[in-house]
Amino acid sequence: MLYATTGVSAFRDVLEFFDRLGVYDVILPFILVFTIVYAIFERTKILGTEKVGGEEYGKKNLNAMSAFVIAFLVVASAQMVSLINSALPKIVILLFVGVFFLLLVGIFYSEKQEVLLSSGWKIMFMVIMFIGIVAIFLYSIPTESGEPFLTWIMDFVIENYSTTAVSSIIMMIVVIGFMLYIIREPSKGGAEKTESHTEKH
Repeated sequence: MLYATTGVSAFRDVLEFFDRLGVYDVILPFILVFTIVYAIFERTKILGTEKVGGEEYGKKNLNAMSAFVIAFLVVASAQMVSLINSALPKIVILLFVGVFFLLLVGIFYSEKQEVLLSSGWKIMFMVIMFIGIVAIFLYSIPTESGEPFLTWIMDFVIENYSTTAVSSIIMMIVVIGFMLYIIREPSKGGAEKTESHTEKH
């Protein structure tokens, strides 16, 4: 009867109540930013260390206070919160794409084998994920007209692709990418395999 009278489920009413309460605009972004920044400070120990039982640990009080202030400043900015709320769901979709790909690849492995990708596949997916994340954030940043920044860039490139400036930028990107591919150093694993193969002969 409740579903018939309100038109939505009880859980949906709870979510809408949380939305009106500011959970999605204040509390969750604050917890997310605080957790990530605090973890970075603890990992890098950039604010100093202290010895506890002969081992060095990050200064938790400074790390926690700095992470708290940074998270508070981020939440105070409505544009930053809007960017986080807009980008995170798309990043989760990108994460699901990678997980589902590994699940499909795992079909061709036996139960005792681990689903491991070669270095070439790893690099390719890292590049795809990096491009995807950059595109997601560019799409989440609005221009003055309200149009996504990524859409504005694409429209600008499409309208001016034949101009000298855009053609020069594209050519420079292609040349730099080709140069990086040529001068990249071989992996240590490949070099060790080559040396061992040479010694055997």
